[in-house]
Amino acid sequence: MTRIVRPARSRTAARSAPRLGVLTTVVGFLAAVEFTSGVLQGYYTPLLTDIARHLGIHDADVNWLEGTQLMLSALVVPAFAKLGDLVGHKRMLLVSTAVTAVASLALPFIDSFPLFLAAWALQGFYVVWLPLEIALIWSRSRALGAPAVLTARAAGILVASLEAGAISGALVGGALVDALPLRVVLLIPALCVAACFVVILFGVAEGPHADRGRFDTVGLVLVSLALIAFTGGLSLLRLGGPGDLAAWLVVLLGVGLFAPFALWERRHPDPLIDVRMFADAALWPVFLTAGLFGVSVLGAQAPLSTFARTDPAVHGYGLGTSGFSTSLIIGLYLVAMIAGALLYPLASRRATPRSALVSASVLVGAGYLLFLPLHDSYGQVVVNMMIAGVGSGALVAALPAAAAAAAPPAQTGVATGLTNSVKTVGGAIASCVFGIALLQGVADGAGAAEGTAGSFAGYVTVWVVCGVTALVAAAALLLVPKGAFSDPA
Repeated sequence: MTRIVRPARSRTAARSAPRLGVLTTVVGFLAAVEFTSGVLQGYYTPLLTDIARHLGIHDADVNWLEGTQLMLSALVVPAFAKLGDLVGHKRMLLVSTAVTAVASLALPFIDSFPLFLAAWALQGFYVVWLPLEIALIWSRSRALGAPAVLTARAAGILVASLEAGAISGALVGGALVDALPLRVVLLIPALCVAACFVVILFGVAEGPHADRGRFDTVGLVLVSLALIAFTGGLSLLRLGGPGDLAAWLVVLLGVGLFAPFALWERRHPDPLIDVRMFADAALWPVFLTAGLFGVSVLGAQAPLSTFARTDPAVHGYGLGTSGFSTSLIIGLYLVAMIAGALLYPLASRRATPRSALVSASVLVGAGYLLFLPLHDSYGQVVVNMMIAGVGSGALVAALPAAAAAAAPPAQTGVATGLTNSVKTVGGAIASCVFGIALLQGVADGAGAAEGTAGSFAGYVTVWVVCGVTALVAAAALLLVPKGAFSDPA
């Protein structure tokens, strides 16, 4: 009888098949978690006016909700990302989900604005979900020999689920607020987050590469002080304008506090953030791109919405769209982001991950710069936003995956978290700059009548800054080594 010898490659594939099946199951459960994250990001938008009436506050005070969540996210991501590397990414995913669930469950029963603001800020712990998920997937996919490809593919699925959740959340929230009491409407996303906790607890296995080290408490305190001062100073600048000397001093204090943080981290044997990553040839362009991308993906959405709502017959610019028509623009933008997230893995395999990142950044830049000649019709704005949306979706999925691929094994969670933190800082800077630009136009007499967000020159500033920063990111990514973010051949 002739003995059949199975080739080594086939035996390896056979051993890898069960692991791949487990990874696929984990990604499926995490996709459900990201869908809930999207629901949280889209559900409350149609409710903000109702929330303001419920709390008895002015519409302008609603901006504090976004501001507090952005500030909290900048603080918690570095800590939770490092703790994920130290004690396990699933464990910290559970902790962050529990905090989000408790805060979400509290919101329907709070009538005081300060308490509502505190619970709303704590709900922002969901911002750590995606970085922790990417790190978890990376650590599990390393055993399969192709972590870069598998992580990029999984990241595309997660981001697509997130954007689908955002669309669903906005549609469902807008429909329910007209039919049900506000307390009942606010309770629904809280129940979704509670269900997520159960999904993670029983459906997601811990990654195999948790590094048992020592947490850098001093580093956390130093970076927290720096971020609080920097983002707080930006908020003061937006309130007081560019002539507010005290606000500038607070911003400069925040920038200055990063110096002792960096010095401490370089000397620490197990730093919160290995600052040497910012000098890595593959990582620093990724972090820079994340910050520049935050300018458009976080800072430009509100001005684009107000531009669409502005009546051109009264102010000389804008589209004069209704609330529903404006939501359609946002919905189509999110659909384009889903397409970009799902196309990124295919593009990175056909070319290289670096080329796909560069192309995504160029698409974002092109979409916003197209606003300069094409902004007079609904169709033009939709096309511009969808072009930018494809690139944005690809970057949301690609940046944490690229950071995980290039980071040291013990800093995977930190690197993926940094893409989120730096993006948040970029968005905070852009929000301040754009707010000043739009208000400055009114102050200089170039704005439209009362009720508009600002002058046409202010909106041009938004489009130019978003377009140019995206192209600068593309140029920086060209400096990345060609083979970066790819699995070894």
